[in-house]
Amino acid sequence: MTRKKQTKSGLRGVVQRFGVSMEPVLLRRFDALIARKGYTTRSEALRDMVRAALAEEVLTDERAEVVATIVLVYDHHLRNLTAKLTQHQHDTLDLITATLHVHLDEHRCLEVLVARGRYGRVRRLADHLISMKGVQHGDVLVTPLG
Repeated sequence: MTRKKQTKSGLRGVVQRFGVSMEPVLLRRFDALIARKGYTTRSEALRDMVRAALAEEVLTDERAEVVATIVLVYDHHLRNLTAKLTQHQHDTLDLITATLHVHLDEHRCLEVLVARGRYGRVRRLADHLISMKGVQHGDVLVTPLG
């Protein structure tokens, strides 16, 4: 069955209904999960899960256009670390679109970078920054733009 529906983006689109079969235990666990996450319907949860799986698939292509947040927690007292992080960011200005710097305490800083570009380059940038000596924690969240 095909019908028009209001989507998250506010645009009217065509949706198709289909059936999904699950074991009762799996369905109960799924319902508990979507309730914790705040979904109002199983369909909304399934759509988001499918989008996430498709986005993950795109990230097998190093040429895919992405936007990413790179999170770093580091000791700013470590010799030359701040200068190295800053220099590497200046060397990749074509990728980095924004940064946020927060002083967590007298020793640690949090830096959040927003990067946009080809997945391979963005991933290499994130890996390089996260692996620098003195970075205590690092993570990257990548979202395909295509």
